[in-house]
Amino acid sequence: MDLLSPAAPTPLQRLSNADTENASVQLYVKRDDLIHPAVSGNKWRKLKYNLLDAQARGERAVLTFGGAYSNHLYATAAAGRALGLATIGIVRGLELEAKENPTLRFCREQGMELHFVSRAEYRQKDSVDYLAQLSERFGAPYIVPEGGTTRLALQGVAEMVSEIKEQLGAMPDFIATAAGTGGTAAGILSAGADVLAFSALKGGDFLADDIRQQLDGYTQSGTLSLLTDYHFGGYAKWNEELLDFMHDFAAEFDVRLEQVYTAKMFYGLFDLIKSGCFQRGTTIVAVHTGGLQGALSA
Repeated sequence: MDLLSPAAPTPLQRLSNADTENASVQLYVKRDDLIHPAVSGNKWRKLKYNLLDAQARGERAVLTFGGAYSNHLYATAAAGRALGLATIGIVRGLELEAKENPTLRFCREQGMELHFVSRAEYRQKDSVDYLAQLSERFGAPYIVPEGGTTRLALQGVAEMVSEIKEQLGAMPDFIATAAGTGGTAAGILSAGADVLAFSALKGGDFLADDIRQQLDGYTQSGTLSLLTDYHFGGYAKWNEELLDFMHDFAAEFDVRLEQVYTAKMFYGLFDLIKSGCFQRGTTIVAVHTGGLQGALSA
């Protein structure tokens, strides 16, 4: 499959069980995990216009940032190889160099040049001075922020909202998404939809301000509801209860989830549905943001 010719529009799959029926809630999953075999979910949406911009500028290399289980690094490495762009990954955690995991191994296999830095240094990733140092060190590559979140990324995510509206015949009451950097939520909001954003980070309340900053300059946007109680201990943390939920979800709906983002979102969503938090007749579309390469088995 051509990287820039995805399997789109991705399917909209109805999820119906006793919980949704009792609450009279129509729940769908937007199967963006099926958009591309290697560059899946929101990462394809967020990278699309960034990579087109890099190509238009005649760039030869892309530099970006991520942690041990970064879907963004994984997707960027695969996309770069497909498009003939060199890729450079700045990875949070010096200790990871000695204990590489399958996500980082895949990045190397795709030709990504990995550079491991301390957490203190990684926190400088948005600093103008630090970015200038990286640019000088690596020969002025095209720099994409952690998670791929840029104005161009919001444009790509907004296209998903247009697909959902056309597939449903109307805008849903809410579009739900997991949130790391908040870029996917911002992109959905920029298209006028109301968003339920489930933070995958412990203490993720700051995301509301981050998302609002990403929307700076947009004259209209949807309404954001940020849910911060379903992080299961923080980024890339989980427990047996979450793994059991993933297993049961796959058995019931034939949809695989992963434990860093999507399982936490769906766990929270079903908890809210069972608790009667939505008006009867509410329609919700939950975005499957992909990342299944990092999924654990329950």
